[in-house]
Amino acid sequence: MPASLPPGLPIVPSGPDEDPEPFPMSESDFEAAVSDALDRIPPELAKTMNNVAVFIEDDYTPQPGEDPDTVLLGLYEGVPLTERDSWWDAGSLPDRITIYRQPILDICASREDVIEEVTVTVVHEIAHHFGISDERLHELGWG
Repeated sequence: MPASLPPGLPIVPSGPDEDPEPFPMSESDFEAAVSDALDRIPPELAKTMNNVAVFIEDDYTPQPGEDPDTVLLGLYEGVPLTERDSWWDAGSLPDRITIYRQPILDICASREDVIEEVTVTVVHEIAHHFGISDERLHELGWG
């Protein structure tokens, strides 16, 4: 798996000539990889996660105004714990972490690559739930 592709950040493909075949993995095996990554979260940290749901979707659809070629491996949508105030809980919908299956499979050459990329992407997006920025994640090696 190319080290130059940071998890959770927009990726603009280089071109069709450089695209390898995606690693073939069933939806259920991919779901198991995401579940395993979530199970690796230390219990004391998992207990502090508040009102967040994790989803798996096949692919990210760029929003209006975004580059139509944007590719994401994962996305955190919500209000980080560090920005919530005492009124936040009153009727707030859960934060949402989405892991995108196809882009991960597209950059991986083996089952081990998929498991590693899923784990890094899950950790990256959970870190956003805790208010950790992309810049800090890069400094920590979780780019």
